[in-house]
Amino acid sequence: MKSRRVLIIKSTHRGLRYVDGRLADVLEAGRYRLPWPSWAWLGRPVVEVVLVDLREREQTIKGQEILTSDKVAVRVSILTQFRVVDPVAAIERVAGYEDRLYSDVQLAARRSLASMTLEEILTNRNQLSEDILRDVHGVAAGYGVEILRADVKDIVFPGNLQDIMNRVLAAERLSEAQLIEARTKSETQTLEAHSRAEAERVAAAARAEATRLAAEAEAQAQRIRTDAEADALQRRAAGAASYTEHPALLRLRELEALSTLGANTQARIYIGFDKHTPD
Repeated sequence: MKSRRVLIIKSTHRGLRYVDGRLADVLEAGRYRLPWPSWAWLGRPVVEVVLVDLREREQTIKGQEILTSDKVAVRVSILTQFRVVDPVAAIERVAGYEDRLYSDVQLAARRSLASMTLEEILTNRNQLSEDILRDVHGVAAGYGVEILRADVKDIVFPGNLQDIMNRVLAAERLSEAQLIEARTKSETQTLEAHSRAEAERVAAAARAEATRLAAEAEAQAQRIRTDAEADALQRRAAGAASYTEHPALLRLRELEALSTLGANTQARIYIGFDKHTPD
């Protein structure tokens, strides 16, 4: 009869070796030779190996009726993903770590749903998952399990509540669309008012500039006229001074004027003579 039996532990598992009911060590992946259990009656130690699966696994928390904070009964199914990270804690600290994880996730879901309204559940499912992970993560780590995900799989509502919620959500979407349309119209009107005000400001500035340019042009023309009149007066004054200094020039101008008038047959010349009264 063979004195040893062969045990193969895969890389996906670990083995907890118990000797006479006491945990001796944790066996890594490999090949091991263990004594046959039938030799126990001979007084040899009884060796037992418990295999623990370290791979990621899924567990579905079936839907159970839970009341939300606004007293609506809903059924929620949750899909959890987990793995064993401490084989000793998973076997030694709880009777069945899978059953314990099921209960912990179920209770965490109840606590989270009881604090949420129906609208919050519908619009923010991630909140439920986050609450469960935060609530269960530390507890599960205490018995060697790491919870990776806890996602809401199904939500079931009683009676025709689903139809009612659909109508409510449709009304909310319509209200949001109307609000967006009103906001857009208001913004458009505001832009148009700003555009009109800017156009009026530009037009007023243009009118003011035109008025200023016209005033400057008129002032310049007035200066030119004034300068011309002053120049003409200066020339007249110079002519008068010349005539005063040289009277013959004035007489010459008179003769030129008479000659011009004489060439015009229509012109009439009146010459006044001094009347002498008889003595």
